[in-house]
Amino acid sequence: MSEGGGDGEVVPPAALDGSGEPSGETSGGTSGGTPGGTDPEPDPGDDAVRAAVRVRLLEAAPEAVRARVAELVAVAVGNLPVTELPPPVRPVARFAPAKRARVGAGPLLGALGTSGGFAAQVVGWWAEERPGDWQPPVPDPVHAAAVAVLEGREEGSGLVRDVGERADAGRARAERDAAVARAERLEAEVDRLTAERDAARAAVDAAAEEGREEVAKLRARLRDQGVRVRRAEDEAAALRAAAEAGDGGLRAELEELRRDRDRQRELAAAADDRARRAADDLASARRASVEARRADDARLALLVDTVAGAAEGLRQELGLRRVDAGVRPAELVGAGSAASPKARVTDPAALDRLLALPEVHLVVDGYNVTKTGWPELPLATQRERLVAALAPLTARTGAETTLVFDGAGVTGVPTHSLRGVRVLFSDPGVLADDLIRSLVGAEPEGRPLVVVTSDRAVVESVRRAGAHPVPSSVLLTRLSRI
Repeated sequence: MSEGGGDGEVVPPAALDGSGEPSGETSGGTSGGTPGGTDPEPDPGDDAVRAAVRVRLLEAAPEAVRARVAELVAVAVGNLPVTELPPPVRPVARFAPAKRARVGAGPLLGALGTSGGFAAQVVGWWAEERPGDWQPPVPDPVHAAAVAVLEGREEGSGLVRDVGERADAGRARAERDAAVARAERLEAEVDRLTAERDAARAAVDAAAEEGREEVAKLRARLRDQGVRVRRAEDEAAALRAAAEAGDGGLRAELEELRRDRDRQRELAAAADDRARRAADDLASARRASVEARRADDARLALLVDTVAGAAEGLRQELGLRRVDAGVRPAELVGAGSAASPKARVTDPAALDRLLALPEVHLVVDGYNVTKTGWPELPLATQRERLVAALAPLTARTGAETTLVFDGAGVTGVPTHSLRGVRVLFSDPGVLADDLIRSLVGAEPEGRPLVVVTSDRAVVESVRRAGAHPVPSSVLLTRLSRI
């Protein structure tokens, strides 16, 4: 960058306003210049103030703004002469573009707090070389806050605060969704306990009915025994009358009838004792049923009170208004079960069987596959070749296919499906491995998931989550047959 007067002079970074345009205090023969057309000397105090503002804004900025500032500085550092950079930044300038912002963020951000003009160099390079990217037509809150931090503007405090509040609101929404999920799980538990209580009641009622039938049978037998006893007594009376009439031969028969009567009475007493025991058993069963019902009611009432308290506390915390009584969330939530680790696929035939499953989702670690199959090609060509190879496989199997690449150092990438293949790039500072784990975790349990990667850490984590890991070489062998 030149520093002379005339038509080709570069406006000092300190003279840029919030839109990236020169302020009214530029040189070149207009007001504010010194005699002879030379630029005024920069005010060291103004540079120190801007440096102090940058330090304060960086300390208050959320991680997204700090990462964006590091990216902007890393791009400019790669295009500035190394001799003009601060000593701590010079080693970072030698890093690869994708590594510079991620690994060298500390020295880059630390150099912005100095008053040696490093931040002005960065701002000046962006304003001169890439003004459209420095002030894009579509506003981005994170980018605007990062630009304000680099330029050391006081109004950057509001922009940084807005980005932080957006992040806090996102976390609050996530916490709210988690609380709603907990409430739904508690409602499902209430339904399950109610069903268990109803089943216990039915069992007790069935036992009571069986007891009543047994008592009825015993009473019928007792009545029959009573009839027989009365008949025997009548016969004995008749024998006594005959004996009194002088028929001595009937005494022995009378004695036998008396013994038979005694036996019948013993049988009747035993039957009565059994009836009493059955009645006692029925009473015990009824008491047990009542106690079990009271215990179930107490547990259910405690659980309902707990759910109601949690829901009311959540409603007060989130400030939710009450809805109509007929509006309710889902009554039932299926109980989840831990997914068993899936076996690793080692041949294309097994991969074909997995892709034939209904509603299967194929997730591919892009660079892991391309660097295994075509390491000599440029990264952009590797991506295009893999998309072109996956498109026929996706069309033939009908599987949902998601291709994941590391987004570090990649700009202007598509975020939509290409030839039926969804292409995703990880956010700056996020590895493609973590994006793959997020995709697997977002799927419902029970859906077939196939993850193509040879990264051991990713393989182990997706296996524990219930996905089928497939080595990159197996997919490449399968694609070579299309």
